[in-house]
Amino acid sequence: MRFEQLEYVAAVARYGSLRRAAEQLHVSQPAVSEALAKLEQELGVTLLERRRTGARVTAQGRELLQHITQVLDAADQLRAAAGDAGRRRSVRLGTVNAATSSVVAPAVAGFHDAWPGVGVEVLDERQDDVVRGVEEGGLDLGLVNLLGDDDPPPGLVATTLLSGRAVVVLPVDHPLAAREVVDTAELREEPFVMMRAGYLMHRFAHRLFGDQPPRTTVTADGATMGTALVAGGLGLTLLPDYSVVDDPLERGGVLTSRPVRDGAPVSLVLVSRPDRRTPLAVRALSEELVRSAAATSAMMVDRQAGNAKVHSEELAADSA
Repeated sequence: MRFEQLEYVAAVARYGSLRRAAEQLHVSQPAVSEALAKLEQELGVTLLERRRTGARVTAQGRELLQHITQVLDAADQLRAAAGDAGRRRSVRLGTVNAATSSVVAPAVAGFHDAWPGVGVEVLDERQDDVVRGVEEGGLDLGLVNLLGDDDPPPGLVATTLLSGRAVVVLPVDHPLAAREVVDTAELREEPFVMMRAGYLMHRFAHRLFGDQPPRTTVTADGATMGTALVAGGLGLTLLPDYSVVDDPLERGGVLTSRPVRDGAPVSLVLVSRPDRRTPLAVRALSEELVRSAAATSAMMVDRQAGNAKVHSEELAADSA
């Protein structure tokens, strides 16, 4: 057994194919394939399921992957102790892109301050792909959204980072921006930006509208594209409130949000594998995400208090 064989297994799990793993490792694909075949023969297990569309780690491979990760992480620590931090592997975070501005970006910045030699790969994925990536080892951590009655993904450790509600996202000069709460019937009459199937807000919108969807819709691939289309005047959309807080378009005074009367509770959840020994860099990024989410939660509370004060003052002025 050679050390690079273990690196090859981890790389295929991360990148989903022998070709992509070979490209990232700057090794020929036949060399990677041959090395893994020899490792499978030595261990007496099938580590990879090879398909035309790529290679996936088998169930046996997933059982061994956590041990492989421990060996590689121990080697990283040895290199760091010897002053060779340049070969540390990066941490891979899959996210549905909600709260990217308010949670992910500050967390990655804090992580880089403490771990300057370790890269972070942030991958924008659909919910099921994030969960599958964490389960199979292609992702170290994942961020997913859950509705109030959803169960966390089975077999994974789930940590709730933020709790909020679904809100209507709209331009600041839209007539409905003057409302405290937007009714579902009013929302049906507006052009609507629907999240693509596989995103939580796609499922919530179908639950909200039932068999009477908005008359005009355009489909978006995630919150970032959705808010961009709203800013472009193509309609309104539904997102978790924490995905709007500190968004660049919200900070710039382009977009705002209002509660939807039938809005459901929604939460941002960090998922990870229940490994007995989590690599130190992965643990460090997890801690930064928790701290960043706590700061975002405090920001949301302060903003709600400020909005309530403004509303109270407006009511007092009207009554006078």
